[in-house]
Amino acid sequence: MNENLFASFIAPTILGLPAAVLIILFPPLLIPTSKYLINNRLITTQQWLIKLTSKQMMTMHNTKGRTWSLMLVSLIIFIATTNLLGLLPYSFTPTTQLSMNLAMAIPLWAGAVIMGFRSEIKNALAHFLPQGTPTPLIPMLVIIETISLLIQPMALAVRLTANITAGHLLMHLIGSATLAMSTINLPSTLIIFTILILLTILEIAVALIQAYVFTLLVSLYLHDNT
Repeated sequence: MNENLFASFIAPTILGLPAAVLIILFPPLLIPTSKYLINNRLITTQQWLIKLTSKQMMTMHNTKGRTWSLMLVSLIIFIATTNLLGLLPYSFTPTTQLSMNLAMAIPLWAGAVIMGFRSEIKNALAHFLPQGTPTPLIPMLVIIETISLLIQPMALAVRLTANITAGHLLMHLIGSATLAMSTINLPSTLIIFTILILLTILEIAVALIQAYVFTLLVSLYLHDNT
């Protein structure tokens, strides 16, 4: 039971070679592009959503922070499409792997922090010591603020991993319960199946929300350092 429960989180292999790289490169191929002067409805809707998202995230940034707009939009599209594809049966979700989420979070966080130290080192150092702090508490607050700064990429990665993994496990458990109850009690099976459908709709929303939250937090870290 445990092996089947966590089998979907094992990185797949092809002829003994890891296939995670191919899976990660697959979602961008699904993004439609247009070579014509007049776009169709799908391309128009896609461009409208991208403009809406980028406008909402970039409004609070200055000129230097807005140079990250293309990277942040690409990030939210990649995470959203990866999460949605992971809801398909017999598919693998790369965002359930903590190592991959850390590989996304650490470089973005480090880039934002390094930019802050290079451009405005006084403001960056001021975050470690709030104004009006009593003198005896200064060493402790500096340590606490340093730790809180260093755990930001870990919090980003763990939040995304935990939410996606928990949703997949819950769907797996309810799906197994529906299959087991189908030969025992039909009314109970219909009730559990209805719960499964509602949970699937919720997981679609969670997949999009987590992509937005991850990117928004990166944007906030960037705003604090520019």
